[in-house]
Amino acid sequence: MSSTFETLRKIELLEHFPDEQLQSLLDCTSWNGYPKGVHVIRHGDDTREAYLLEKGRVRVQRDTPYGQYGVAELGAGEFFGETSFIDREERGGDIFVLEDSELRVLNAVAMAMVMEKDPRFAVALHWTFWKSLSRKLRLTNGRLTEIFLESGAPPGSATAEPPAPAQDFHLALADKRTLFQEQKLSNLEINFLTSLSREEKYDRGEVIFRDGAKGDRMYVVLEGRVMISKDIPGAGEEALAFLDRGDYFGEMALIDKEPRSADAKAAEPGTVVLAIPRRVVEGILDIHKVSSISLLRILCGMIAQRLRDLDEKLVGWYILGGGGSQGSSF
Repeated sequence: MSSTFETLRKIELLEHFPDEQLQSLLDCTSWNGYPKGVHVIRHGDDTREAYLLEKGRVRVQRDTPYGQYGVAELGAGEFFGETSFIDREERGGDIFVLEDSELRVLNAVAMAMVMEKDPRFAVALHWTFWKSLSRKLRLTNGRLTEIFLESGAPPGSATAEPPAPAQDFHLALADKRTLFQEQKLSNLEINFLTSLSREEKYDRGEVIFRDGAKGDRMYVVLEGRVMISKDIPGAGEEALAFLDRGDYFGEMALIDKEPRSADAKAAEPGTVVLAIPRRVVEGILDIHKVSSISLLRILCGMIAQRLRDLDEKLVGWYILGGGGSQGSSF
């Protein structure tokens, strides 16, 4: 195998790729060197390529009336541009090269063709993008707290899940099955999730899980709405997203086994969610067995949208703060 193949084999986000599919990924790429000070991507570009940063550093940034706002910095072994590949939307920011860098460009058309022919490749690629986007979303959630620390208020310190709601509430299996059928999952996946998920009902404002808690399950909204929020020191509770029927949440803690990075609360009375235990999620998304490409696509799409929304929120706070304490420019 070539040294280039071995380089990809060492990338953490690609470690689950079987050799054959990793070679297919390599065949979809080209190498490019970028000197310090150039743009790889411009905000608003209508392109779909994803990029693997093999060497160097880049910054995700946005133009504002107060100059450039740095949304994030990425280093070797990290991906960028995968959001537009997933959701087919325009680029959400500039990618600026901070130091001489080496990038591997993942051709969107070539990858789509391989995915159509090889389901294992499609699953492996979506696993990579799911983990990459989840990592970025977790870091962005953390930054929401950091940019307000000048207030001197301590961040939240919840360390445990709240008590589960009373389990005298039950749904007919048909009600759960209908939800998963709407998502166009396979019969096997529908049966698996219908039989092994647990229904939970919450009143408005009741906590489903707290920031900082250990996560051992993923959730999907069946009825009502769920608010994902963050307790911002000096600013109070900030809503990050509102989730409706069919939206999943709480999945990040199952990917990286890190604590929850935000609160989840019922936003309407009579909100019903289905709790899916870690073992069930790991079973249906096991890369070494039969993994659900349909569910992976759903999860990637939702995380991509949340990341876009949070980046917009960060930029908005920076502008509202006059380019001062509510953000950091570069």
